[in-house]
This record gives sequence, structure tokens and C-alpha cells, in this order.
Amino acid sequence: MATDYDTPRKTDEELHEESLEELKARRADAQSGQVDIDEEDAAENLELPGADLSGEELTVRVVPKQNDEFTCSRCFLVHHVTQLSRGEGAKAVCKDCD
Repeated sequence: MATDYDTPRKTDEELHEESLEELKARRADAQSGQVDIDEEDAAENLELPGADLSGEELTVRVVPKQNDEFTCSRCFLVHHVTQLSRGEGAKAVCKDCD
């Protein structure tokens, strides 16, 4: 952010008053009784304790590691070769772990 050095400077007292006003405004906002929660998202991600999920079925298509992919020896995630930082084979390390 650029600074304009020609503008008049505020005194310490003015800065202190502004910061007090900001703190009071934040406190008033924090104490408001409204919460920003999307009820549909909350209901979808809600897990009830003791819920019987034995009838649920999860279907995921597992794809084997491709020729242009490697497994990082530190995080054990499969990455594309463009993410290879160093090493090869069992000693390959991705850019995120390097």
C-alpha cells in the first residue's frame, strides 16, 4: 500500500480514540445474536452419535497409479510427475514436502 507523506499526521490521542471506537464497534458486532450458518450445509454434515450407517453403501472408483505419477516417500500421496522435487522410485519427494 502506498503511503502519502504529505497528509497531516494524527496525534497519539486521535489514534487512541479511533482504536477505542473500533474496539467498541467490534464488541457490539461480536455480541449480536445472529450467526451466519447455512442450515442446509449444517444438516448435511451432521452426524448423529450412535447412528446406524450399516445400510449405507459407498461406491468409489479406484484408479491404479499411472505411468506419469509417483508416490511421495514423505506424505505418501500420489502426485503427477510435474510435482516431483527430487529423487526417484521409493525415494521420490514432492514439491510440497521438499
